[in-house]
Amino acid sequence: MPSGGPSPPSLAPETVIPLRDDRRGHAVPLVTGALIVICVLVFLWESSLGRDELRQVIYAYGLIPAVLFRGVGVSPDIVLSPEAVVILTSMFLHADLLHLGGNVLYLWIFGNNVEDAMGRFRFTLFYLLCGAIGALAYGLFDPRSTVPMIGASGAIAGVLGAYLLLYPYARVLIFLPFGIFSRVIRLPAFWVLWFWFIFQLMSLTLSEGQQGGVAWIAHVGGFLAGMVLIPVFKHRDVPLLQPRHGSRRWYRKLER
Repeated sequence: MPSGGPSPPSLAPETVIPLRDDRRGHAVPLVTGALIVICVLVFLWESSLGRDELRQVIYAYGLIPAVLFRGVGVSPDIVLSPEAVVILTSMFLHADLLHLGGNVLYLWIFGNNVEDAMGRFRFTLFYLLCGAIGALAYGLFDPRSTVPMIGASGAIAGVLGAYLLLYPYARVLIFLPFGIFSRVIRLPAFWVLWFWFIFQLMSLTLSEGQQGGVAWIAHVGGFLAGMVLIPVFKHRDVPLLQPRHGSRRWYRKLER
């Protein structure tokens, strides 16, 4: 089952796993929760399909660069969706439980405060736009590729880029998965998110191509889009580069 993003960047062995941040939002993150629910429900539907049916779904609703930019056809037994549709639908498909879990984890931890800074309607547009930019970045990177890209990673990368400019000094509790040296520590958000972004750039540079692998370029494109768009989408009274906010009590509680 080929896909542009079968492994989530958030759970790659070389990177970090966030557990929680110390930001407290003012409103219930309904859009963030709804996006997570939709992704989970779509994945459950995918899991109910047979192998051939699932292949048809991924090729029909995933973004295929060669089809989008060059008009190249694929197997005649596959019914393709319109280009504008797949840019949207590809964000809600996932290759496996690890792919879904990593994306949902990052969205839940970082999405609620970004939604709070924008409001629900703006956050919805922002999320979809970052996802579209990430998907288009993947397609433009290799317009001849016939590998469909699926997953919410590009959109969530945009959320991370926005969070970096909004709350760089927030503390994030993270798990470092380094075997016997694994540990839980807290770091400022700017260290966590810059490390994540640099890891994406390094992986993109070192990878020989995207065929059958992680769509690193979609993560990079979505992250940069989030940084560029956040000044436009945030509420006027919400400043960038906010100082640290919140209590350390929950860190102590989790570390016991």
